[in-house]
Amino acid sequence: MQHDQAAGIRNMNKIKPVRVFAVTSGKGGVGKTNLSVNLGIALSQTGQRVALLDADMGLANVDILLGMYPKFNLSHVLSGEKTLDDIMLTGPSGLKVIPGASGIQKMSELSTIEQAAVIRAFSEVDQDLDVLIVDTAAGISASVVNFARACQEILIVVCDEPTSLTDSYAFIKLLNRDYGLSHFHVVTNMVQTLQQGQALFQKLTKVTDHYLDVTLQFAGAVPYDEYLRKSVQKQTPVVIGFPRSKASLAIKTIAGKINAWPIKTQAGGYLEFFIERMIQYSSEENVA
Repeated sequence: MQHDQAAGIRNMNKIKPVRVFAVTSGKGGVGKTNLSVNLGIALSQTGQRVALLDADMGLANVDILLGMYPKFNLSHVLSGEKTLDDIMLTGPSGLKVIPGASGIQKMSELSTIEQAAVIRAFSEVDQDLDVLIVDTAAGISASVVNFARACQEILIVVCDEPTSLTDSYAFIKLLNRDYGLSHFHVVTNMVQTLQQGQALFQKLTKVTDHYLDVTLQFAGAVPYDEYLRKSVQKQTPVVIGFPRSKASLAIKTIAGKINAWPIKTQAGGYLEFFIERMIQYSSEENVA
């Protein structure tokens, strides 16, 4: 009876769902992780409670950009050694960082009890969060696809290179034709001007409009900025170290747009459902 009452109170408290979105790209070297970190901080500065999950299991580097050195990571949550709260690090402006690990790729191998424990770990922390940013690896591996499919929104980062455009198109095509995803947000990065960023976005939409049944939304453009390079060297996010730089102002504008995205109010808007989908998609991949 007490358990039922506690569950009822918990459900009543779940008034505000968590916004979960992936930051991804077709190729590496486009500044995706740097954007993820700075977006997370910019969103935190607007009063949002934000966590950033480093989902690049091969070359995780969110902690490096922030000058952090985690002792534990998501693999310790999967094994039951630690809780999600135990491994979370606190970065600038209160940004929470969840260090990733290769263990997440083994979700399909977890027992039912282990799966429930991982889902519970995320559901217990979602009351303290408004936003979860999932920084995926580059490319279109099964792990990247699973993360993107599990999120509510997908933010694709492109730069003005032919390979960036072609790889981004290939990723959108894969998610659209194989998994039925049709809505994507796009940020153009390291551009000279806003106009160049918009023109780059139009290049991508011209191809997707012709060959795919998808909708792309322009989330904004981040200019090439020498202060970005300096901030990486200092291991200090540009929105903290150089808050009035062109890149910082552009990132804050994009964060404002993200805050205006509609929030899903159904059950899938909570973190435990994000993890449930990850387990489901990993299991489907194993069966295939």
